[in-house]
Formats: sequence, C-alpha cells, structure tokens
Amino acid sequence: MINNQIYLDNSATTKPYDEVTDFMKLIGSTCYGNPSSMHSMGLKAQMLIKEARASVAETIGARSKEIYFTSGGTESNNLAIAGYIEANPRNGKHIITSSIEHPSVLEVIKYLERKGFKADYIRPDVSGKVKIEELSNALRPDTVLVSIMYINNETGSLQPIREIGNIIRKSNPKTVFHSDAVQAYGKIALNPENDNISLMSFSSHKIHGPKGAGALYVNKSVRIKPILLGGGQEYGIRSGTENVIGICGFGMAARVCHEHLESNNEHCSKLKEILKEGILKNIENTVVISDKNSSPYILNVSFPGITSEVLLHSLEQKNIFISAGAACHSNKSGKSYVLAEMGCDKKTADGAVRISLSMFSTEDEIRQVIKELTEIVPILRALKQKGCKR
Repeated sequence: MINNQIYLDNSATTKPYDEVTDFMKLIGSTCYGNPSSMHSMGLKAQMLIKEARASVAETIGARSKEIYFTSGGTESNNLAIAGYIEANPRNGKHIITSSIEHPSVLEVIKYLERKGFKADYIRPDVSGKVKIEELSNALRPDTVLVSIMYINNETGSLQPIREIGNIIRKSNPKTVFHSDAVQAYGKIALNPENDNISLMSFSSHKIHGPKGAGALYVNKSVRIKPILLGGGQEYGIRSGTENVIGICGFGMAARVCHEHLESNNEHCSKLKEILKEGILKNIENTVVISDKNSSPYILNVSFPGITSEVLLHSLEQKNIFISAGAACHSNKSGKSYVLAEMGCDKKTADGAVRISLSMFSTEDEIRQVIKELTEIVPILRALKQKGCKR
C-alpha cells in the first residue's frame, strides 16, 4: 500500500523493484554509451546487455544466444509469429491458435490470413482451458505454427502447455510451437525446451521491471527473420539502438523475481484464497470465473447486476485499483471476448472484474478490499435496479 492506495492491477503492470529502479538510475547516469560504438563506453554498454541476456536465459534454462531483447510482449509475439513465417515460407500455410489469445497474437494471425494463410481458432472450455482434442484434430501436415498462451491474461487459466507440446511433437515434429508467456514468466517455473516450445515471449513490466523492455526466446534450431530492418542489432534479428537502461532493468527484475519465485507464489496463493473466500462468504450472487487451478496471481470474479466499470470507479474513490478486463483493450466497448468464448452470459460478463496480485500485496489490503466490496456491491445493485424501474 502506497499513500493508502491499494494497487491490485498487477496483470496490467507492476511496481518496479527498488533494486531495479536503483540499478537503472546508476546505468543511466554512468553508462550512456551506444552499445554499437567501439570505444570503452560502448563496450561497457555491450557488456551490461550481455549480462542481462545471461540472466534472462538462466531463468528458463536457455542459452544466452537464444534470447533476443525487444520492446515488450507485443513485439515479441509479432516477431515470433511473423518472423518465423517469413523465414520459413515452404513449411506450410496453416496456423493454429486459440480464440482467447492476446490481441498481439490474434491480430498478427488475422493479418497472415489476409495474406493467404489458413487459421484454426481453438475455443476454450468453461474453465478457460483450450480444448486439447479439438487442437489435436486441427493439426495437419501443413501446420506451420501453433501459438497458445501459457496463462490467460484475463482469467489466469493455466493452459495444458506440456500436453500440447507433446501432441505437436508426435503429430508433426516440423510444426513450431510458440507460447505467449507474458503472464507466466516470473510467476511459475518455465523451461521451453522441456515443453517442446520453440518460441516464447516475455515482458519486463509484468515482473516488476521497466516498461518498454521484453524478450523473445528462439530455440537454436529455429530460424526467424526480423520484422524491423536497420542496423542489425540483436544478432541481426531486432534492429534499433538497444534500450540499455530498460534491458538492464529487465535483467535485474528477472534475477530478483526468480530468486523469490516459490515464496512469491505461496504468498499470492494465500492472498487469492482469502480474497475468494471472503467475497463468496460476504457477497451473494457472486460468480468466480477463474478456475481452481488458475494462476495464483489472478482472480476474475463477477458481480451480476452491476457493470464492472461502475464498480471499478467506485473502488477507485476508495483508492483501490483493479481492472475491468485486460488493459490492452479495456478502453474498447463491448464485453470481453475471452469471457464470451468461455460461454459466460451477458450479465456475468458485464459484472466481471480482474483482481491481480503481486509480492507487494498484503493481507491487510485484501481484507480491506473484501470490506469495501461487501459495502459497495449491494448499493450499486440497488441503484441499478431503481434505475431499471424508471
């Protein structure tokens, strides 16, 4: 809690670690050389990037040369999908994804469809998990790529990634598997090679690092082409002067969060259970959308009879900050496509909010949120009923 503010929108972005902001300040004031410059200042910047790359690689059991720094999750997803397709034009023209992917995956695939590719969008079951049998049946000899997110950004549903990877390997070893791991990285232990994942996307600001930095893991056996052309930085895959400060901050955040991976997971699991039980005990007609095996960091819950936007702003007046959905499309009208694909009815979808935790969240904060929700929800429902009768 900062100045009596309770921040529970950590799936949108997180508060940077003190170690990260201190390190970035030091880098910005003492090592501002261009990493492409041949003098000592440039070489020092190169060395710092090398250290950050090794830190990120170590957290997923990868090699340093398999990590490419980007501006964040959106660019990583675009580079993974479009970059692989561009580099492997003869491997097929069929793509499989899910209907609940992040827009930075869905929009790229829609773009490729306009270019002549065919795509299958696998729908989830009521718990938000991709239907394995449907995915398996969709695989074809010309399936060039499968892209399934690791953890859904709205509901926290944990996808059966290892099972999907095994199915792909057995069905068509030439099909490449990409996973958007933005909501999983730094939250659970990841090893893409063990899961048969060849391409995996990360974002710094979801793990208490700076905004504007991310990474793409590319297995050494996979070839991709750049989607940005220029000076040939990042081994020729991502042109543009490197964001040294952001990359260093990302590397530091990766180290810190993985040092505390297990304890953070346990901490947030406990808080999520307190929050869920407190809401169900005190507020009638509540629907918990996140399934019991979802991410410890995300609780999607609905209060039918009110709209999420009204509840969000009512809580904001109490200095409590949550989300009405994914930040990437929260300003657009219409209910969540993720909840629609899961089969949620309109009342449930309209009243759904996402409460997302972090290591900085406290039990006192959670109990305060339960208290405020217990008071606010019945009032908002009563006001809406009166409004409907007019």
